[in-house]
Amino acid sequence: MIVRKLAEVPDHFGPSALTIGNFDGLHAGHRQIMRRVVEIAKGNGWKSTVLTFDPHPTRLVAPDRAPRLLTTPEQRCALMRQEGIERIVILPFTHEIAMLTPEEFVGRILAEKLDTRAVLVGEDFRFGHRAAGNAETLRELGVRYGFTTEMLAAVKRRNRIVSSSEVRRLVESGNVSLACRFLERPFALEGRVVAGHGIGAKQTVPTLNLETDAEVLPAVGVYITRTFDRGSHRNWESITNVGYRPTFGGDRLTIETFLLSPFNGETPDEIRVEFLHRVREERKFEDAEKLKAQILKDVGRAQTYFRRSKVVGQAL
Repeated sequence: MIVRKLAEVPDHFGPSALTIGNFDGLHAGHRQIMRRVVEIAKGNGWKSTVLTFDPHPTRLVAPDRAPRLLTTPEQRCALMRQEGIERIVILPFTHEIAMLTPEEFVGRILAEKLDTRAVLVGEDFRFGHRAAGNAETLRELGVRYGFTTEMLAAVKRRNRIVSSSEVRRLVESGNVSLACRFLERPFALEGRVVAGHGIGAKQTVPTLNLETDAEVLPAVGVYITRTFDRGSHRNWESITNVGYRPTFGGDRLTIETFLLSPFNGETPDEIRVEFLHRVREERKFEDAEKLKAQILKDVGRAQTYFRRSKVVGQAL
């Protein structure tokens, strides 16, 4: 169940085991919290619930500091459901919501509307007008309103705290391999397949050109990827160039994917491209033939990558 307005929350919505947050990217730390929510809900016969916001609160209260988002609300909902979350409340973040004190937020929304019995949040959780409330405030209010509060420590990968802002930095610097570890899945772009410049068709492999509305993009360069047809179950190992096509005097950013094997049937209308590993920076070549030779080298590296990945997977 997805509810997009408090007025649409049905009677007898709960009892709920709940977590609250923006959850952009739904990284490993978010996933840990949601798995615990599901565990508590199942153990007590409650509903596993997420309360999130759209737009991101900073876009209202501090638009100059609003982050570029890794995921849309729809993408976040799909990832939450994969973790077993049963109910998602996407609260429109308005001036009225922003003005609620911590106690008003807890009383009117958590207790009255969502029948909350347990709340799980990260240690750095803040809420209420001017972020006046923290996790300890929530614990104290929980005693008054009849729910328990559990605070989970931050998750670390490679001795770095996992956060949405750190995932953004990793992706935008091209370190998609470590971003995958932070996300517990590959970073991906989704969008429409659009006509390219006709050059890729002359190479030895087919190409798909992605047009996306994503706010966060990988650094310019060449990546080993996997490409999925969003309209079917087809997928392909691939190489993707994010850049400006300097060999051909390009001046507009493009995302061009070279499939390592032919596709049968119609060209996909929409695709998802998962970024697995950065191969190299984009650079200008003397002519199309030298670019073609480099593409074939990149394809060879990708084939080796996928071959080794399969061997590791079989060993596991």
